[in-house]
Amino acid sequence: MKKHIFIMVDGLGDVSIPSLGMRTPLQHLDLPHIDAIAASGVNGLLDPVEPGLACGSDTAHLSILGYDPRVYYRGRGAFESMGAGLDMEPGDIAFKSNFATLDPSTNIVTSRRADREFEHLGPPLCEYLTGITLPSFPSDKYRVDVQYATEHRCGVRVRGPGLTDNITSTDPLKDNLPLLQAQPLDDSPEAALTCKLVNELSLAIHKALSVHPINDERKRIGKQQANVVLLRGCGTRIQVPTFEERHGMRPFIIAPTAIIAGLGMCLGIQVMRVPGATGDYHTDLNAKARKLIELMRTGEYAFGFLHIKAVDDAGHDRNVDIKLKFLRLVDAMIGLLFSELGSDPDASNYSINITGDHSTPVLSGDHSYEPVPFAIANLHQAHTYTKEKVHPPLSHTTDKVTTFNEVDAARGAL
Repeated sequence: MKKHIFIMVDGLGDVSIPSLGMRTPLQHLDLPHIDAIAASGVNGLLDPVEPGLACGSDTAHLSILGYDPRVYYRGRGAFESMGAGLDMEPGDIAFKSNFATLDPSTNIVTSRRADREFEHLGPPLCEYLTGITLPSFPSDKYRVDVQYATEHRCGVRVRGPGLTDNITSTDPLKDNLPLLQAQPLDDSPEAALTCKLVNELSLAIHKALSVHPINDERKRIGKQQANVVLLRGCGTRIQVPTFEERHGMRPFIIAPTAIIAGLGMCLGIQVMRVPGATGDYHTDLNAKARKLIELMRTGEYAFGFLHIKAVDDAGHDRNVDIKLKFLRLVDAMIGLLFSELGSDPDASNYSINITGDHSTPVLSGDHSYEPVPFAIANLHQAHTYTKEKVHPPLSHTTDKVTTFNEVDAARGAL
């Protein structure tokens, strides 16, 4: 059976950085195992959704996995909430949400991320907010559930009659801008009703969090309060053909990041939980690799998808050193895959590719429109290249590229 391993490095792409001699992080580093995929396979530049679009991870993953986001996308909220552990029924709406910091005297969101080190605070705050009541919406008809995801993120699900996802967000998308009111995107009574509910919910959450002992303590010690939840990406569960129906391969996904796990669920991809895989700077990449190796060897799966989030976080945090660190860790993780699977009897049946869902340059700290490098190779050939450094003859499965980065990939055959 042919098997494929897909390594998705969130926020992989970057731009020329002065402190790196006007090179990108990928150009700056020696990444022997990643470069082996490039050198033994074929390369190219990928616009995850379309040229010139600074896309989100959700639309990028949909597109890369073979689902046109213009047809299937219904907002990221359902992905985040499902990935965090909330089920979604027809009629439910959900939000990909951030615990953030609001200055109530000015209504300015001073920080869209209250704190990345939030693992010990997020769960109790989510439990505290679950079941929160709203003045205009009786609790016997409308129910709010909040589930912690990762870092400062949570999923918020609202269940009740007459709701729609065709509304805007309360998230200003940048720091030091006003908290927004949800607005309808059509003239339907459902959109008007949903906006009223969401705006009441935003205010109720702020009031509840403002008097929580966790925020009293954070204020006392001079830390940012997590006194508001930004309700963004209102969505419903999408109804699509499963990944196996579309592509003929039984898949699994390793993605502790809730939005990616939830997206996988919507596509019928089995989500695998891995101890130590956290979706942040504390994640254990080798634990992910060992789980992938175990699953691929069972013979039950033909497609293994492994998602890595920390590189994207480093871009958002504008921290080039952390981005370099995690790219080295990704390379070492791929080395583990090579050493284990590359010597298996059926190693020649494996293909492996690496790419990103978008660029997150450390100079800007946000998603950008630059394409990302893409490389795909036979795993056995890539493993052999790491030992012998012999470039395979040119064919329909190889090209002249020998290193994996944004510049050299442009010379590839794809």
